[in-house]
Amino acid sequence: MAEKGLKKWVITITVITASLLELIDTTIVNVSLPQIQGNLGATLEDIAWITTGYAVANVIILPMSGWLGETFGRKNYFLTSIIIFTIASFLCGNATSLEELILFRVIQGFAGGGLISTAQAILLETWPPEEVGTATAMFGLGAVVGPTLGPTIGGYITDHFSWPWIFYVNIPVGIIAAFSTYLFVKETPKAAKGRKVDWWGIILLAVTVGSLQTVLEKGESEDWFATGYIILLTVASIIGFFLFIWRETTVEHPVVNFDILKKRSFSIGMFTSFILGFGLYGSVFIFPVFCQNLLGFTPLQTGLILLPGGLATIFMMPFIGKMLKNGVPAQLMATLGLFLFFIFLMMLSNSSLLSGTGDFFWPLIIRGLGLAFLFVPLTTLAVQDLRGREIGQGTGLNNMGRQLGGSFGIAALTTIIHLRQGMHRNNLLTNINEYNSAFVERFQMMTKSFIAKGYGVLDAQHAAMKAIDGEVLKQTFLMTYLDAYWLVGIIMVSCIPLLFLQKFKKNAAIPVDAH
Repeated sequence: MAEKGLKKWVITITVITASLLELIDTTIVNVSLPQIQGNLGATLEDIAWITTGYAVANVIILPMSGWLGETFGRKNYFLTSIIIFTIASFLCGNATSLEELILFRVIQGFAGGGLISTAQAILLETWPPEEVGTATAMFGLGAVVGPTLGPTIGGYITDHFSWPWIFYVNIPVGIIAAFSTYLFVKETPKAAKGRKVDWWGIILLAVTVGSLQTVLEKGESEDWFATGYIILLTVASIIGFFLFIWRETTVEHPVVNFDILKKRSFSIGMFTSFILGFGLYGSVFIFPVFCQNLLGFTPLQTGLILLPGGLATIFMMPFIGKMLKNGVPAQLMATLGLFLFFIFLMMLSNSSLLSGTGDFFWPLIIRGLGLAFLFVPLTTLAVQDLRGREIGQGTGLNNMGRQLGGSFGIAALTTIIHLRQGMHRNNLLTNINEYNSAFVERFQMMTKSFIAKGYGVLDAQHAAMKAIDGEVLKQTFLMTYLDAYWLVGIIMVSCIPLLFLQKFKKNAAIPVDAH
């Protein structure tokens, strides 16, 4: 039964707030890593496990969140996830060693994975079917804006407070969300009561997804298959995948119900969510690095640049829900979203080393509008044929698809940046020779400039070459990042035909859970 009146809105705000906790924490830590590294005396490689551990735990729990909601009751599971996440946030802020912090981040990641899909399922059964497009649009605010706001909030806290506060800010929000969930979210039956627990399924899922996520997170920094544990984890993920599929298709009560993949709209929807994750997290990964490393922006400046695009998404979301309710095909809206995202990336591919903060305003506004047209229609298309308990399983798998898409995107882009960087540098260095008049003129001018500052002739020549090499390095990075923007744009726009393989439904309503 759908809720009405004030209670409906209280539940909506509660589940969106709880989801924002997890979504913001995905990116808020990144800008504080240097401060944490210095405070705990850790290496750069070791400190990266703070984000890796969280992501691995998160993606392990997502596909089984539907089963956990059935087993323990959706309200109980959601409430427990909020409480554990809040406690883990306190423990992260109080960590005195890197090992402690990584452990508490893993716990936080397990709890966070239970928040997103369960919150979405609760929202879908709180709103009536004819208004569920509006509800999904509101939920989409958190899913899209959370990763965007994370760096802004993290940058502000890093600049004005100490790093533990990036975790402490979760505590009051978590307490309010837990209290509100306890009072207002209705109980759901424990549908899996009396069933045998699919322990082998859980173990194989953890091995498969955990190994894959770790490979994607650490592969580039460990030089991929030149490292023993990356090879081992790759083999484990491949073998685990096939064993997991075999187990879940033969056991009576699987932890993940693969029957829903037989529904064409959902299987295609999972793939398009994967592409959305690739573009969403991939672009958010490239842009801050580009701004801070090449253009010299501070973390807070970078976060503030991203803010208007997030506000554009917030502004558009209610209209997206109304358009769906009024019968505008989700396929057409998602196509527009992919095209807007492509335009955003093409505009960024024209950036230069002289680009300022104002040059990114309109591209990021277009990105914000594009994401609004993507998230809700893609989710609507994916789950439009699901019924009853399939809702919880479907939202979990769909969110996992988006999360893995982000991990694949970051891993692929990191590798491509590394490869293209070498190629562009070699190409640029061919122009550094005595037969190139432009180089000779620039070299002589810079040498004279250093001599005028009091350098000797040899020292001035050495300083001039060093300065030119620095300019070559900057141009190398610039050309590499522009290549990455092109790649993401082409991938996003190339999946448009897939949208039209899904069913066209006028006034498409996402079915609510039958509990």
